[in-house]
Amino acid sequence: MRLLVLGGTEFVGRAVVEEARALGWEVTTFNRGTHDPVPGVTALRGDRSAPDGLAALAHGEWDTVIDTWSWSPSAVRDSASLLAGRAGHYVYVSSRSVHTFPAPFGADENAPVVTGSADDGDGDYAKNKAGAELAAVAAFGDRALLARAGLILGPYENIGRLPWWLTRIARGGPVLAPEPRDLGVQYIDARDLAVWCLRAAEQGLGGAYNVVSPPGFTTMRELLETCVKVTGSDAELRWTPEARVLGAGIEPWTDLPIWLTGELHDFMHGADVSRAVAAGLRVRPVEETVADTWAWLRSIGGVAPMRPDRPAVGLDPETEARVLAG
Repeated sequence: MRLLVLGGTEFVGRAVVEEARALGWEVTTFNRGTHDPVPGVTALRGDRSAPDGLAALAHGEWDTVIDTWSWSPSAVRDSASLLAGRAGHYVYVSSRSVHTFPAPFGADENAPVVTGSADDGDGDYAKNKAGAELAAVAAFGDRALLARAGLILGPYENIGRLPWWLTRIARGGPVLAPEPRDLGVQYIDARDLAVWCLRAAEQGLGGAYNVVSPPGFTTMRELLETCVKVTGSDAELRWTPEARVLGAGIEPWTDLPIWLTGELHDFMHGADVSRAVAAGLRVRPVEETVADTWAWLRSIGGVAPMRPDRPAVGLDPETEARVLAG
C-alpha cells in the first residue's frame, strides 16, 4: 500500500507513519519540515496554509491519504480536491467534538453535528473539524473515512494530559485524586487509532466512525494506580470528593487532565463505539499505554513536547497542597 500522511512527525501522525512502516507500507509524508521525518519515509515539504503551499503534491499517486489537520477547513478542502483523482481513499482524523454539546451518554455517529463549512478559515476546534469532514466528503464521497477520535493518549503525546499525571505521580508524596474513583474513562491509544485507520482504509470503509475505547474501558482509579505502578513512585493517591475539588476552583480537564464531570463527562467519555468495534477496532491494555508513555517520557528527559496552539494543562503545586491540607 502507498500511503500519504499529511503531517506525520508528531503524535497521531507519527503513530500512523510508524504503524504503516511496520506493516510494510510505502510511506510519503507532507509537512513544513519543522520536525525530523520518521526514518524510511519519502518526505515532501510544503505549508498547506500558504499560497501554492501544496506544490509538492502536484504529482504522485497513493492508495490512501491520512490527514490529521485541526485548523482551517479550507486547507483540507484544497488538499482533498487536489488529490481526489490520484488517491484511492482519504482518511480524515476528526473528533467527537464535532457533535453538538451536550451529546448524551451513549450517543453514536448519528448525533447532531455543529455547523461548519469546507470554505471556512481557522475558527474554533469543533467547527474546524466539522468543516474539514465536509471538505473530505465533498472531494472523495464514500471514499472518505471520518475517524472521530475522543481523548487520545500514548507515546509522543504533545497535549500533556497523561504526561502531566505521570510526571506528578513520579514526584511522589500525597497526590490529589478526584472522586469518584470508579468514574469511567474512554480514550484511544494513538497507535490503536493509527492501526484502525490503516486497516479500515485498506478495507475501503467510508463514513463516520467513533474511534475510541468502549465507555468505561478504564476508570480514574485504574489509570492513576497504573501511573503509580509503572513509575515505581511512593505517591499516595488522596481521593477527594468531587464537590471539594470543584469548590476549590479546580477545573476538570485542564487543571486535572482527563477527569470530567456531569454533561462534559457524558460527552467525552460516553460514546457508542460499536460501529468501529465491528469494523475491527482493538484497544491495548491500559498498562501498556501508560508504561510506554512513561518509557518515552524518560527517553526524552522527562519533559513532553507541547503544541504551541494548546494551553498548558495541570494543577499548580500550591493549589494542590492547599486542597490536600484543607
